[in-house]
Amino acid sequence: MKALTMDLRSCRYKVVIGTGGIGTGQFFLLSGDHTLGREESRSGHFIDRKDYCKLHIITHYIQALLGPRFPVFPIGKVGDDQIGRSLFEEMRQIGMDMKYVERTPGGQTLFSFCFIYPDGSGGNMTTDDSVSAQVDPAFIFPAEQEFIRYAGQGVVLAAPEVPLEARHHLLTMATEHNFFRAASFTSEELREAMEAGMLRKVDLLSINLDEAAAAAGKSAEHDAPLSIVEAAVEALREMNPEMLVSITHGKEGSWTWDGMSLHHEAALTVPIESTAGAGDAFLAGLIVGIIAALSFPEAQQLATLVGSVSVTSPHTINKNLDRQSLLNLVKQSDMEINQKVYNLLEE
Repeated sequence: MKALTMDLRSCRYKVVIGTGGIGTGQFFLLSGDHTLGREESRSGHFIDRKDYCKLHIITHYIQALLGPRFPVFPIGKVGDDQIGRSLFEEMRQIGMDMKYVERTPGGQTLFSFCFIYPDGSGGNMTTDDSVSAQVDPAFIFPAEQEFIRYAGQGVVLAAPEVPLEARHHLLTMATEHNFFRAASFTSEELREAMEAGMLRKVDLLSINLDEAAAAAGKSAEHDAPLSIVEAAVEALREMNPEMLVSITHGKEGSWTWDGMSLHHEAALTVPIESTAGAGDAFLAGLIVGIIAALSFPEAQQLATLVGSVSVTSPHTINKNLDRQSLLNLVKQSDMEINQKVYNLLEE
């Protein structure tokens, strides 16, 4: 896998520190498209598709694209079980510094059981008693030494699947040490984050259309996508006028607000194996673009490429994604890519 071989001295930021869920899951394909009943027994089979949790997905792509010399510090917990040890080793091998990831004796690693109907719809069940739920402000605090070391030179990431109070504490430390602050939230927790004032400590908010609808008080099922995007941006600007906003909507592409204007980037046509994890891949692309000193619209183009290549794998981490695969997609598509983005991929 080729990393972006840029001179790290030219990067706008020198480190990524993030918290969020670290875990995995399995996919089960049900027989029959009718909705599973409360007391029904249904046959089906497991499929070869591996699920990963948000912090792992985002930091994997950041590390893969920036290379092993770029410091990435995930903060989280896994169980000292077979799954946890395997995930820990995967993250270590790609180049992450694992000093702030604890393997908790007797603890259970975050796990999801995902069921899929033959038409592609489905749902998942996620453990609520995993060690990820035990990540609290006290667990986050030891990483402050990295904030002190890289003051004014880093990016922080606050991702779902650990408690909001831990992420709030991470954003507070990042604010105190002048870090660029990126965050994402689920639809269920976004309003709570807004009410808690967390968005005032965020420089980049990355959400999908359903989450944007939650912010705007609209319905992703009944309201037009553009009306949701515009209403969400307006509501979020009231919370934090200087915040960059990214909103993804699958095949409809993405919208970004850079503080002055709304920009739409069309989705690319690629063979889709699974869209799971595409939003996390998109956020990783945005962060890499920001680290590489791209403008926000340029970072959106890079993120579009990363998200597009990610969905060509059945797994939520596409381990074949590298700068060459992104460059190949540019050459195969009719995307009018900015020269700075192209040069970044060619380095």
